[in-house]
Amino acid sequence: MSAASDKPAAWLMVGRVMHERLRPARNRFVYPVFFLRCNLDRLPALRHWWFGIDCWAPLALYTRDYGPRDGSGLSSWMRQLLTQAGLPVDGEIWLQTFPRVFGYAFNPVSFWYCHDCAGDLRAVLAEVNNTFGASHRYLLSAPDQGVIGVSTVLTCRKALHVSPFCQVEGGYAFRFRDTEGTAFAGIDYYDAGGLLIRTAIGGRRLPFSRPNVLGALARQPWLTISVMARIHSQALRLWLKKVPFHGKNPAPSATPAEAVFAGAAGASRPAGPPGPANRNPSTNLPQSEDNQP
Repeated sequence: MSAASDKPAAWLMVGRVMHERLRPARNRFVYPVFFLRCNLDRLPALRHWWFGIDCWAPLALYTRDYGPRDGSGLSSWMRQLLTQAGLPVDGEIWLQTFPRVFGYAFNPVSFWYCHDCAGDLRAVLAEVNNTFGASHRYLLSAPDQGVIGVSTVLTCRKALHVSPFCQVEGGYAFRFRDTEGTAFAGIDYYDAGGLLIRTAIGGRRLPFSRPNVLGALARQPWLTISVMARIHSQALRLWLKKVPFHGKNPAPSATPAEAVFAGAAGASRPAGPPGPANRNPSTNLPQSEDNQP
């Protein structure tokens, strides 16, 4: 397994979240956030009075919030998934997530970055949660299971009901870009009509130190509560703009988005995401028991 003794066990990321809906009414918001990127093989090294692992602290990470949701080892669980998918398991695995803040967290999406022994990114697990308590995991890899670069677009079908203003149809196109000092993840969502929503999260990479972490907490002491509050306030805005409301468990539309999504493979028109259709099915992954689209 690749590991350099001078590499930190975690990074603090300070940046912004962007969300833009394109139709039938445009709605865009950007707000500041901080989040973590943690090496899952080195979680014990992160324990301090100001940051807890599976115990209360002003900021904390609980392993039962992720993966199998039973508090067992996250890195070994992830490597089992990689093995089943025929992907390398000999590199570092980093979890990008919002921490619990004063005991509370809600993560719309957490990313597991899976590297090979050379340090190249080979897979990303997108763990998506909705406000109704369900979650779904999408294991993403390049078309040839090769290295995921800045120009690689990773696609998958949508399988989880996320918003009552969207139906469970179409799919996602993911893009990831890391530099020495920054990180970026972008998600485009396509339904039967084409590109519907753009989302992105990115920020500056800072040392995981007490001054940096407590400084971020002082600036945003209600970070995770505000994530949930903003989701509901933006839902109210969409309702006021008369965006169609589909309810909690909408059925797929009569005109399946698969035609648009699949037709995007190699196409030049912007009707769907580039890259292979349904390259990364998630139906064979273990999902939360209460996950009902």
